[in-house]
This record gives sequence, C-alpha cells and structure tokens, in this order.
Amino acid sequence: MSVETMTASEVMTRTLVTVEPEESPLMAWELMWRAGVHHLPVVDACGRLVGVLAREDIAGNWSGGPAEQSRKQVRTLVRGVRCPRAAPDAPLSEIAALMADSGCGAVPVLGPDDILRGLVTTTDVLMALAGRTPRPAADLADVKGGLFHLEPVPAVTCP
Repeated sequence: MSVETMTASEVMTRTLVTVEPEESPLMAWELMWRAGVHHLPVVDACGRLVGVLAREDIAGNWSGGPAEQSRKQVRTLVRGVRCPRAAPDAPLSEIAALMADSGCGAVPVLGPDDILRGLVTTTDVLMALAGRTPRPAADLADVKGGLFHLEPVPAVTCP
C-alpha cells in the first residue's frame, strides 16, 4: 500500500477514549494521562462529535484547584473551537493538509451519519509515512485503567 493512496480509514485510530460533554476537565485530564493520549473526542450519548479536546485546551484553561476543575464541563472548552473533520475515504494527504492549515493535531473521521468512526492523529500520519501499519484494536485489549477501558467506537443509531 502506497502512502499516496492511503485514506483516513486505513490509518485512523479506531480504538478511542472519549469523554462526554458534561464531564469535568479534571476527569478528562485523568483519562488522557491514564490512556497516554493527547486528544479526547468529546461525543454525546449517540456518538455524535461535539469537538476534540487536546491537552493544551485543558492546560490553557486551568484555573484554581481540582475542586474548581471538577465543577466545570469540557463542553465549555470545545465550544466555538473549529475542528477539521474528514470522511473515511479522505486521502491521507488531505488530512495532513487539514492538520497543517488548522494547527490541530487530530482530525476526527466521521461517517455519513456524522457519527465518530475514528481519529487521525499526527502520530498516525507519521506511522503511515514511515510505512508502519496501525496497531490492531485487538492489541489494545489489555490496556485498561481504573477509570476507563478502551473499546472500538460503536455504530449507534440515534434519531
């Protein structure tokens, strides 16, 4: 497979840690730390993308201590923030251009139903350029923490 013909669905991370809009920045930070990720897709109960939360978003809006952070909601950190999105068949070169133009380190991949299917990160792009294939979801089955578990993004039908 040539990098020139690769698409989002071939390089995206399918096993994601996500957070709901009502969750606190404190919990989001904990999830990121435990999962070793730099981006958390913020999704509603039906799997629709609200935004993508980066570590920098939390750090840049951190004020007060843990008690204050536990009273806030991550929806306030992604509200009004433009996040490029891609279709599963989007060429890798297009996704890389979106990242470069927007300054985002992750591009969510949405199906035709606007449901989150995966996330293409800068690491995914670099792995593809290096000729490395993404780790299969089965390899991540043993990665668990006290506050979360990793599972593939499900196909959810909502009205």
